Amino acid sequence: MEPDAADGPRHAHATPDAPPDQELERLLAEVRTIAVIGASAREGRPANYVPAYLREQGYDVVGVNPTAAGGTLFGQPAVATLAELDRPVDLVNVFRRDADIPGHLDDILALEPRPRAVWIQLGLRNDAVAARLRAEGITVVQDRCLMVEHRRLLGVVGA
Repeated sequence: MEPDAADGPRHAHATPDAPPDQELERLLAEVRTIAVIGASAREGRPANYVPAYLREQGYDVVGVNPTAAGGTLFGQPAVATLAELDRPVDLVNVFRRDADIPGHLDDILALEPRPRAVWIQLGLRNDAVAARLRAEGITVVQDRCLMVEHRRLLGVVGA
């Protein structure tokens, strides 16, 4: 079966940017809580509509952004940093420029328990950070859109 052209190619095998589809599908099916670094309140931005989509799909989504802290994003109180999270997260979704990603490494590794995965959004990557996270036993996906991959692998809930 050919994937829809809008969904992009099917990545059946592991690539340097992600594990194989079967592992990604299992990850997305088992994850419940997602912290979104760089979440945005501005509609029309990927850092807004991707987390909003994830919430619609049943995930518990917490926005992490200093400018939004104290407000609400995706139906939850937003926090300024990962250290301010009031619950464990299964996955950290990163919407930050490549050069800013290393600044979040220590915060991610300080989470207790550690997240199962870190997902660096489409167009973004930092190979050194990805290698360090993997060395610590954390699954890393980079340069892929979490919403697109969720739709491709799991479909849309309620569709």
